[in-house]
Amino acid sequence: MPGMTPDAPTPPGHVWAHVGQPFTPPAPRPDGTHYDFIVIGAGRMGSLLTLALTRAAPQTRLLLIEQGGLPNEEGHTILAPGVWTTAHLTPDQHPAAHASRALIEELGQPTPRPHITLHTHPAPGSVPTADALEGHPDSLALIDPGVLTHATTDPHALTYRPGTLALNAAQTAIRAGAHLMLNTRAAPHPAGVVTAERLTVTNTHQIITHETHTLRARHVILATGADAPTQAEHHLGIHTRHARAYQQTPHLNAPSTPTSPTLHHAGLTLTPQHGAYTLHPAIHHRDPHGYAPTGGHLTGVPTGLRRETLEDLVGLMDALPVLATPGLHLGRSLSDIPGSWVALPHGTPHAPPTHEPLDPHTTLLLGGPHADTLGPHTAQTLAQQLAGT
Repeated sequence: MPGMTPDAPTPPGHVWAHVGQPFTPPAPRPDGTHYDFIVIGAGRMGSLLTLALTRAAPQTRLLLIEQGGLPNEEGHTILAPGVWTTAHLTPDQHPAAHASRALIEELGQPTPRPHITLHTHPAPGSVPTADALEGHPDSLALIDPGVLTHATTDPHALTYRPGTLALNAAQTAIRAGAHLMLNTRAAPHPAGVVTAERLTVTNTHQIITHETHTLRARHVILATGADAPTQAEHHLGIHTRHARAYQQTPHLNAPSTPTSPTLHHAGLTLTPQHGAYTLHPAIHHRDPHGYAPTGGHLTGVPTGLRRETLEDLVGLMDALPVLATPGLHLGRSLSDIPGSWVALPHGTPHAPPTHEPLDPHTTLLLGGPHADTLGPHTAQTLAQQLAGT
């Protein structure tokens, strides 16, 4: 920052959590910019990028803007599986996964937990399922080993809370000098301009704009997850190939222990949590523009699970009989089942996290289904690129 020597410590950044904390933009530089970088979106990807920028480009003016709190409870970060494993990656992705693991171990408070992929036939490196789950009788009770005959184990896998990762990354970045503005709706515009609407709640619980600021940065990073492609099109007039899908995470009331492994079969992940399981169903394709999630019906009874997810789970009941028990929470409406929109880089659920320039002053950053394993490295790579290191 101006007036500092290269070796001077950077003071902690400011946090504006609500409109009761007055905000005045810093004085613009001769080129008219208030900040070097403005990151829009404090989910996992935006928070990690902000921290990486403070490390790659110390003593720069950096502002992180989030529409909700930290971490945002409405985005995918809170509901992401939080499973690190190389089980479903190609060998060329392993270096990026291990670089991500280092950041997860630093910031995510991970728990070592084996990851077991279940198969209907022998697979490379697999062993009989009964052998793989010999030390986990509760896990073996969930499946039919006569159908899922073989299993492969990643003993080096771990689980973590993506929300904790985002929170710790943002807090570490603030201590390193980054600024954070919460409860603020931000929109990117050409030439590095950002409009920031600080939000407040009225006595009748309506969310309104309290004040609006026009900020300018040398570079803006759009890290708003599944909303980012639409925002790029609406505010910048740039169409991308990216998409989104709505994923629900139903609860499975089956016993798990602190040492129970994560189970995976046919795209479905069963993650042990709080003595039970959270299900993370497969994402097969992008949802069409304008799609509004609605619950399906099971034997004529309305459920909170969307029809596609319900059909998948019914199709897996032979292999996973526990799904046919009352332990599977179906809900009566969509609001009964936690769910969120997931970004699909390049429009496919199999693509890794990515970043791409939208114009000379704006970059799009997307996590997506593989953000658990590859997202931290993608954010770090982008930060180094933006900082020229």
